[in-house]
Amino acid sequence: MTRKSIAFIGTGVMGKSMIINLLKEGYEVNIYNRTKEKADDLIGKGAVWCSTPGEAASKSEMTITMVGYPSDVKEVYYGKDGILENASAESILIDMTTSTPTLAKEIYEDAEKRGLFSLDAPVSGGDIGAENGTLTIMVGGDQQVFDRSKEVLTVVGQNIVLQGGAGSGQHTKMCNQIAIASNMIGVCEALVYAKKSGLDPNKVLESISFGAAGSWSLSNLAPRILKDDFSPGFFIKHFIKDMGIALDEAEKMKIDLPGLKMAKEMYDQLKNAGEENSGTQALYKYWA
Repeated sequence: MTRKSIAFIGTGVMGKSMIINLLKEGYEVNIYNRTKEKADDLIGKGAVWCSTPGEAASKSEMTITMVGYPSDVKEVYYGKDGILENASAESILIDMTTSTPTLAKEIYEDAEKRGLFSLDAPVSGGDIGAENGTLTIMVGGDQQVFDRSKEVLTVVGQNIVLQGGAGSGQHTKMCNQIAIASNMIGVCEALVYAKKSGLDPNKVLESISFGAAGSWSLSNLAPRILKDDFSPGFFIKHFIKDMGIALDEAEKMKIDLPGLKMAKEMYDQLKNAGEENSGTQALYKYWA
C-alpha cells in the first residue's frame, strides 16, 4: 500500500516524536514550524521543510496540526498562506492541538465548504506517549473520515476513539484535563505527606501506584518529581490554557467545577513565579 504524504504543522515536544514515528513507518512528511531551527533535526531524518503551512498542506493528502494555543490553530488554518485556502483537494485536516470545541466546529464547517474533511483529535499521554506511539486520541468528526484516517492515527496512538461529531474530541479532552488537574494535586500532596512523615517516597510509590490510588500521573510523573526532574512533558502554560478552556465551556453549560478552579489557581501561582515552561509535575513546587 502506498503511504500517504502528510503535512505536519508544529514540531514541538509532542509533534517532533509523532513526526519521527511517521517517518519510521515510511510516510513522506512535509513539515512547517515557526522557528525552522527547531525542525533541523527532523529535516536531517528525512522530513521535508516547507516555508508556510499552506505549502505543506498543498503537497499532502493529509494535514496534521499540533500547535500551542487556539490562536495558533486559527493562524495556521486561516492566516496568510494558511491550510484551508491551500490544502490539496479532498484532503483530510486533523487538528491534534487541545483547542476549543467552537473552533473545531468552525474548521469543520469551513473545510466542508471547500470540499475538504476535518477531524478534531486532541491527545493525551505526554512526551512519553508521543515518543512510544501510544497516545490516547479523542476524535470528533464523521465516521467515514475517521475510518480513512485510522491507518495514520494508529502510528502515533493506541487508544483511538471517535467520540461524536465535530467538537466532540475537544470536549472529551476537557474531561481528560479536568480529571488530571485534581489528580495532580493528590499526587503532589501524597509525596509531600510521605516525605514529612519520614517515609521513603520511592517505597511509597511501589505500594500505592498499583493500588486503588494508581494513575498515569502517579506512575509517570511522581518518579520525575522525586528526581527533581521538572522538565516539560507537557508545559504548565499549556495546561493553564486547557483548564481555562474547560472552565469557559463549563460556564456555558452552567456547571461548577470547584476542583478545577482550585487547580488552575495553584498553577497560575506557579506561572507567576516563573514556572510556566516547566512540566505539570512542577506543581510539587507549590509546597516549597
